[in-house]
Amino acid sequence: MGTFELRQVPLLSRIGADRADQLRTDTDAATAGWQQAALLRVDRRNQVLVADGRVVLQQAAELGDTPPPEAVFLGRIADGRHIWAVRAALQAPPGADVSVLDIRSVGDVIDDVSAQLVSSAIALLNWHESAMFSPVDGTPTKPARGGWARVNPITGAEEFPRIDPAVICLVHDGADRVVLARQHNWPLRMFSLLAGFVEAGESFEACVVREVHEEVGLTVRDVSYLGSQPWPFPRSLMVGFHAVADPDQAFVFSDGEITEAAWFTRDEVRAALSAGAWNSGDPNAKLLLPGSISIARTIIESWAESG
Repeated sequence: MGTFELRQVPLLSRIGADRADQLRTDTDAATAGWQQAALLRVDRRNQVLVADGRVVLQQAAELGDTPPPEAVFLGRIADGRHIWAVRAALQAPPGADVSVLDIRSVGDVIDDVSAQLVSSAIALLNWHESAMFSPVDGTPTKPARGGWARVNPITGAEEFPRIDPAVICLVHDGADRVVLARQHNWPLRMFSLLAGFVEAGESFEACVVREVHEEVGLTVRDVSYLGSQPWPFPRSLMVGFHAVADPDQAFVFSDGEITEAAWFTRDEVRAALSAGAWNSGDPNAKLLLPGSISIARTIIESWAESG
């Protein structure tokens, strides 16, 4: 009772390009493909340019004859072109009708290829900016493997992009009620699922049990996996679950992160979903839910449609 699956692939989990990881260490191939390669610019706010539902790609060769050290290799698209990304100011092509996209708020307007390229680019570029020195001896490191590693020039030791796994869980009663919670820094009526980072030596399932109890005081059972989604802000991987709890248990807010939680019926959740996302829906609605770019929205929609 209460079992359901995701109704669709979370938006940032979509696959649209060949990651072509074999090319990351093939310097000759990278150099040969650079002149025809496409370039994705990501600004300091992790925004990109979009036109007609696709991220704007420009000519990589505009940066020089070879890939600059700070460029990261994202893969290869259907027409065979290599795709690279750099942190740089956005530059609209002459005469182009473009808009600036923050993927966290309106990522659902782009296609699968764009979603994959942008999420990978943001994750890699953010990592490079925080991993410029060796965590062992403090030596400045250099990019390698097409931006997928950094190397200590003294020891030769390699560091690879760090991913912080986090669980996100829809807690329900096995029937028609679900727990939604609000963090203390969110506006009133904005609710979402419970989430938290996995600790060292902890499984995903154990993390779900611990985080739910720490945040709202509920004891959950029947923890079931749903799906996952990269969340490159700055470098998380969200792993989705659902679990069952007793609605007669009292909420206890012990860790200071959650300020409010409540049980909502399936009809209340459906009404909130129909009203739109919390950044674009009715600001006076009783309940405001996350936008479609978040796996939280996909999980909530899937549960709402399962009953």
